[in-house]
Amino acid sequence: MDRPDVSNSLALYERAQQIIPGGTQLFSRRPERFAPGVYPCYLTHGKGSKVWDVDGNEYIDFMCGVGPVILGHAFEPVTNAVIEQLRKGSSFTVNHPAEVELAELLVEIIPCAEMVRFCKSGGTADEIAVRIARGHTGRDKVAICGYHGWHDWYLAANLATSDNLDGHLLPGLDIRGVPRVLEGTTIPFEYNELCSLERVLEENPGQIAAIIMEAARSEEPSPWFLRGVRELADKHGVVLIFDEVITGFRLGLGGAQERLGVTPDIATFGKAMSNGHPIGAVCGRREVMQDAANMFISSTYYSDPAGMVAAIATIRQLQDKEALVHIWGIGYLLQRGFAELGQKHGLDATCPGYPPVTHPHFDFPEELHKPLITLYLQEMLRGGILAGTVNYICYSHSEEDVTAFLEAADNALSVLKKALDEGDPHKYLEGAERGDDFGRLVR
Repeated sequence: MDRPDVSNSLALYERAQQIIPGGTQLFSRRPERFAPGVYPCYLTHGKGSKVWDVDGNEYIDFMCGVGPVILGHAFEPVTNAVIEQLRKGSSFTVNHPAEVELAELLVEIIPCAEMVRFCKSGGTADEIAVRIARGHTGRDKVAICGYHGWHDWYLAANLATSDNLDGHLLPGLDIRGVPRVLEGTTIPFEYNELCSLERVLEENPGQIAAIIMEAARSEEPSPWFLRGVRELADKHGVVLIFDEVITGFRLGLGGAQERLGVTPDIATFGKAMSNGHPIGAVCGRREVMQDAANMFISSTYYSDPAGMVAAIATIRQLQDKEALVHIWGIGYLLQRGFAELGQKHGLDATCPGYPPVTHPHFDFPEELHKPLITLYLQEMLRGGILAGTVNYICYSHSEEDVTAFLEAADNALSVLKKALDEGDPHKYLEGAERGDDFGRLVR
């Protein structure tokens, strides 16, 4: 199959770079993260599991908006709820009842939730959660594990050492603009290494306000790890925060905490809770959350009813259709089929992770990893698949979509095997090599 023509996309991105710093609003949407020069930069619309770009090309979407789309693009019950609300108005002088309905729904399904605050994104939810923890404990420092957004409190980890965040999703994160006085206030620890968290707490006695972490992502936690984190938080009087922006509503309606059986003091949500409409939530125990009533956390659009009715409709659809059973089943099919293709082509190629969010993994030589991943994305595109380094599964994905994915992957792995055997994947690239860290893309 011929690779799609994306000339209009590329021309539009050239225009964007002249007037939009960085070219995009979300780092993960930069074309340099995919296969530069061959990957579409702009999509115009989507329906179910399909999307279309500005050049008119159709793809099966396995990126799902980089995570938020859990039911499918333009999923009618959610879209209709938003349209109905917009016809009635979207910003009022006082509150909208959807705020109470959504809060009660989250309290019903999320183990730690006794009180709820809303915002517009997962990163902001993390910032609010940290603010609440600091206010509740009267302490300043934060222990972190995982990726938690772009705000000063998080990037402060790289003030002490520029590579402190390298093991937490994105290496090379730039700290320009982050106040130097924040140095030492955010301290990373290692996932599944309880001793590393214990060391942070012991070296900063009575100073850690919060432990904020992704309870699960691409690997299952050791059976004792999260329980040990919970015990250390209690022992040291620290607020335990689970960042469930990725895991929320995908691993279970109640998030990773429900699936793994460990309840934090606060949890943050975004992405999949509203099928792509902007909203975030901070949920937690009453004892901790009630302090937010006397803290200045306020924004006009945090009460936007459109996002709230989208979240209500999304959660109701997930409940009524038992959507997660389907999503997990589709994810299993993709994982199993991909691993079989790896064996067929003599490649160490798998899709580890939980079935709703899998990560294509290749055991390539380090010096060939970037061009080979670029080649994989290029060849998946040739097969009509919008793929990335993460596969997000939605309710609209069908077994036929998985078949199409695996057919494209069969061809892609064949090309990768040939390029790997020859030791020169660059000659197969039709565009530039992708970047995979912040520094590489901005310098």
